[in-house]
Amino acid sequence: MIPHSRPTVSAEDAESVARVVRSGHLAQGAEVEGFERELAARLDVTAVAVVSSGSAALELALRALDVGPDAEVVVPTYACDALHHAVTRCGATPVLADADPETLGPSPKDVTRRLTRRARAVVIVHPFGLALDLDPFLALGVPVVEDCAQAIGARVAGRPVGSRGALAACSFYATKLLTTGEGGAVAGAAPRVARVRDARDYDEREDLVPRFNFKLTDVQAALGRSQLGRLDTFIARRRAIAARYRARLASLAGCRPPGDAGERHVFHRFVVTLERPVGPLLERLARGGIAVRRPVFRPIHRALGLGGYPEADRLWTHCLSLPCYPSLTDAEVDAVGAALAEALPT
Repeated sequence: MIPHSRPTVSAEDAESVARVVRSGHLAQGAEVEGFERELAARLDVTAVAVVSSGSAALELALRALDVGPDAEVVVPTYACDALHHAVTRCGATPVLADADPETLGPSPKDVTRRLTRRARAVVIVHPFGLALDLDPFLALGVPVVEDCAQAIGARVAGRPVGSRGALAACSFYATKLLTTGEGGAVAGAAPRVARVRDARDYDEREDLVPRFNFKLTDVQAALGRSQLGRLDTFIARRRAIAARYRARLASLAGCRPPGDAGERHVFHRFVVTLERPVGPLLERLARGGIAVRRPVFRPIHRALGLGGYPEADRLWTHCLSLPCYPSLTDAEVDAVGAALAEALPT
């Protein structure tokens, strides 16, 4: 079986973790501080606070922007459920926006029409590794949280993804672009990040202002620092895989692969759009030893029993995510392409 996703770890990563374990200092400490400095430099922001997960990063970013009860936050429906959970845990109301059929991210036009006077933030997901143009969203006059869970390392208009919003949230789950096993980060201006840093740890405080245990450990941070040092190598391999897929699938009828977006795309996912519904292909390709997935498990509005999101519904029906990760071999890329070609009607 060729898995859909797979962590990319090395002996160097293992030694970095082992060094921390041997030191006896396992909790949040010097490795976390070093990881935060290196991430801030990479993202071109003044400060970073690393936390226990990408979901925690989203929640703490919203709290740092004073999102709470009676507030609304616009989030894309064609995205991970973590966005909905983060908003509701703040006591606020998620307002769903439809997808842009070209970028697969949130539609600027639909986000605009969903805004009300209660809107306190907009979460913009950079979808599947593609850095979106933030200008239409920044022009709305509402704080923008960049969700960079799938796009760290991408650049748009010469700027790193995550460097333009009010805050940015990152995820370092096992199969993300770089990993700490579980983990995340909030990036942005120092005063806002300071609020995140304060909220991630409740221990030994004089007051009882609500805080959390959302810390990252030095063990995880050591893995993250080792991975961050190889991020450019990871991205280069992902782009090479994407180019090989494009060449393989270019003449395949009924299949539209993503274009070459240059430095804007780091290909956390290689998402093709098919003319036919993808449902029957999932099982057929699995029987042939190829694990593929829908890029989004299920649009959020479907879990809520809502309608009115035609583009997200169309993308969910017709988009397919192919295996794309640094340890995928050229032979495996060719095998995936051949299996997809065989499964599609001529």
